[in-house]
Amino acid sequence: MTASAYSASARWYREGHCGYHLRTMKSAGEILDMLEIERPGGNMSRSGLPDLVLVQDMHGGSRVSGNLGGRRFDVTSKKGAFYLGAPNFALTANVDIGHQMRVVAFPVAQWQKILDEAVDGQFSFELAHVYDGMIDSPAIRSVLRRMWGIWADEGAPSRMLMRAAGCEILAELSRLGGAPFAPARGGLAPWAERRALDLMHARLDEDISLDELAAEAQLSSFHFSRMFKQNFGVPPRVYLTRLRLEKACELLEHTDLSVTEIALEVGYSSNPVLARMFSKHMGMSPSEYRKSVREPLRRYTLR
Repeated sequence: MTASAYSASARWYREGHCGYHLRTMKSAGEILDMLEIERPGGNMSRSGLPDLVLVQDMHGGSRVSGNLGGRRFDVTSKKGAFYLGAPNFALTANVDIGHQMRVVAFPVAQWQKILDEAVDGQFSFELAHVYDGMIDSPAIRSVLRRMWGIWADEGAPSRMLMRAAGCEILAELSRLGGAPFAPARGGLAPWAERRALDLMHARLDEDISLDELAAEAQLSSFHFSRMFKQNFGVPPRVYLTRLRLEKACELLEHTDLSVTEIALEVGYSSNPVLARMFSKHMGMSPSEYRKSVREPLRRYTLR
């Protein structure tokens, strides 16, 4: 692929501005670019570029400050957290220590056309609330893991798969920014949403029924399921699966527990059940995922 086919942000990172060291750069045919980068601490400010840029901190523990298009922020970064840079905005950012990050660049001109067709012009890149600093989103982490898993295979990734994954990420960013694709009608009240999510997290290793979740929100199962989907875009069972796979990925990456032990830890009855869910949602087995995330981390640590 020629250099001009990459997004402006990908070219900027590749040229090594601000001490960036590019480890990996992949492109899904001008739809989006994904990069893995290392860089020392210091100033990372840049002029505006015509891309929406999502950055994931792979290790956490750094002090991050700046303005990415919303308002000025100053936070201690968490492992796996995200930062969203607004398109055509002169970003200011400073990180106190060296770090590793993954970047997804969405060329706005390409995606505006895609989204206008998909949702009748109801999407806007004016996402002020999610340009404010650190974002913690299990849904986006799950999608990005799947995208990196696809790219780990030989050969070019499917443009259709990348387009679908990109839409998932933008839909979640839109929800977090308070501007969903379509006006929400009759969704869960904030207190009911919070109680349902707390129950999911607290009993991740159990077989939680829809009736139990509905009871937390003081609703019938039918109405709870409908309202939950309006809030999150997916049914409760799908959201719970995302949480379980998120936790499984974390344990595969950071512990030496066997796959069977991890399966039980996240509410699956056996290794084969977890493997089946992993294959369906991540495009690889748990063991393949563990290898794919640990080998690059080992090389990074030993440098």
